[in-house]
Amino acid sequence: MKRRSPFHMAGESFDPALKLGPLKARLLSGPAVEPQGKHGTFALKSSMIAPEFAGLSELSFLNARLIALLRRAEPPAEAAPLFRRLWAEESEHLLTQLDLRWQVSSAMTFADHGIAGPEQTLGASLKMLFGLIKLYEFERLFTGLAPDEPHRFGKRSSAAMPLAMDQYSLNHGGLDLALLAPLYLLAEDAPVLKPLALSLLQALNSEDGTVFRRLSMMKERRAKARNHEENLK
Repeated sequence: MKRRSPFHMAGESFDPALKLGPLKARLLSGPAVEPQGKHGTFALKSSMIAPEFAGLSELSFLNARLIALLRRAEPPAEAAPLFRRLWAEESEHLLTQLDLRWQVSSAMTFADHGIAGPEQTLGASLKMLFGLIKLYEFERLFTGLAPDEPHRFGKRSSAAMPLAMDQYSLNHGGLDLALLAPLYLLAEDAPVLKPLALSLLQALNSEDGTVFRRLSMMKERRAKARNHEENLK
């Protein structure tokens, strides 16, 4: 909770009616070498974020600053409406400027500050999905396997699944699809978040180093092995 304590704003504010066009056109210049501002101030946080956006639009930097504010308790009242307006009006531009990490952070912000209903639900679902991917993909690195290297069948443990779960079926399991398909449907009812959500889901679909792609490869290998066995009979 200490990490969520409000920033000291030192008179800084945001105009919900801010003109966004000029911010798209202006690029952020190289930031100061040393962070600027006192401990606990929004000015310090902004200067710490700035190096990531050198050469990118001021609008993309504004998006990041708003995310930082909205992660803390008691953000300024105008922060959430302005954040949502950025994505309602300039999602195409933002997607050309933000790397995948900042896209994920943007989607997560909708979980708490989007419009109640499909928008917050989709934001919360993306937050949980990508948060869990980060956890299990990091933990998996300790197996010594690269992210795009599927497990071999001969090394499977005989231990029971945790939480009394049934094991996933490589032959018939559809949990991977069942987890992702509803997100596409939710996106249709959340037009402001939709471009960002589809960008993230497309990135996930094209990535070779996640459990979804590894399971797909393992399913293909299992199917080939079964077909080979059938042909030998």
